[in-house]
Amino acid sequence: MSTSKHIVTADAYATAADFERIFTGDMSGLYLLSFLLAGDPDKAETVFAAGIEECTRGKRVFKEWARSWARRSIIQSAIRIIRPQPNSQNAARNSAVAHALERLPLALQAEASAILELAPFERFVFVMSVLERYSDHDCSILLACARKDPAAARARALQQLATLLSFQKNEPVALQFSALRENSGPLIDLTIARYFATQMRSLSQDAPLWP
Repeated sequence: MSTSKHIVTADAYATAADFERIFTGDMSGLYLLSFLLAGDPDKAETVFAAGIEECTRGKRVFKEWARSWARRSIIQSAIRIIRPQPNSQNAARNSAVAHALERLPLALQAEASAILELAPFERFVFVMSVLERYSDHDCSILLACARKDPAAARARALQQLATLLSFQKNEPVALQFSALRENSGPLIDLTIARYFATQMRSLSQDAPLWP
C-alpha cells in the first residue's frame, strides 16, 4: 500500500509583499478596527503598528488566510496593549477621539461614537463577536476570561447601544453596525501611513516572511 505526502511549497505562504498589499489595500479598515478596540487615536496607532509587526514576525501563514490573519493580529495586539478586563470602566473621551470620529464618513460616525462609549471589555467583546464574528469560545480564549463573560458583556453592550442609538424596529443590532466593517472610509493619520511605508519597505519583497 503506497502513501503520498502533500508537499507545501514556499509560495503557498504569505510574503511581505502579500501583507503589504493587504495593509495598503485595507489600511482604513484595519486602522478603524484598531481605533474601535483601543478607543483612542494614539493607542490605535500603537495597536496598528503592533499588528504589522505581528504579521511579519509570526508563524507561517497560508496566503488564503493572510487577510483574516491581519485582522486577528490587530485584535491580539489590542488585547496585549489595552488589557481589557470585565467590570472595567471607560476612560473619559478626549478631543483627539472627537477629531478622529469627525474623519469618519458621516454615516458611520454615530455608530462608532456609540461603540467608543462602551467600557473596554464590552467594547472588545462587541467588536470581536458582532463585527468580526468571533464565537464566544474564541473570545473567552483570546480575552483570557471565563466562558460566560463574553455573552454577558455582549448583552450589556447591545443594551447600551440600543439606548444610545435609535434603531429601526425588527432589525438586528448587528446589521445596524455592518457598515463599520464594509465601508470604513479614509480614517488614516499620516503617521500611520509613514510607519507602514517604513516598516514594509524594510522587508524583502520576494522571500517568504519566515524560514
